[in-house]
Amino acid sequence: MDEVGGEQRNEREPVRGENPLGEIAQLLVENPWMNQALHLAFGVRERASEAGTAVIRNLNLPTGNDVDRLARRVRGLSERLEELEDAVDRLGREIAELRRERESSPPRASSQG
Repeated sequence: MDEVGGEQRNEREPVRGENPLGEIAQLLVENPWMNQALHLAFGVRERASEAGTAVIRNLNLPTGNDVDRLARRVRGLSERLEELEDAVDRLGREIAELRRERESSPPRASSQG
C-alpha cells in the first residue's frame, strides 16, 4: 500500500480510460476515410491561407511574413547603428585624450622662425 492508503500501482500500468482512448485514436488514424478527411482539411487550410495572402497583397498591405522580415532588418540596422555609436564614442574619447595630452605638454620651440 502507498501513503494514500490505496494499492501500489505499477508505473507501466495505464491510467483508467487511457487504453480505450488510445484504441479509438488508433482506429481513427487507420481509417482511410478519416485519413482522407484530414488530408483534405489540411489542403483546404493551406489554400485558404494562400488566398488570404493573395488578398492582402492585392490590397497593398504587408503580410505577416513581410512584417517579420522587416522587423529582422530593423533589428539588424539597430545593432549596426549601436556599433557605430560605440565607435564614435571611442573616437571622441581618444580625441579628448589627445587634446589633453597636447595641452598639458610644454610648447615646442618652432624651428621656423
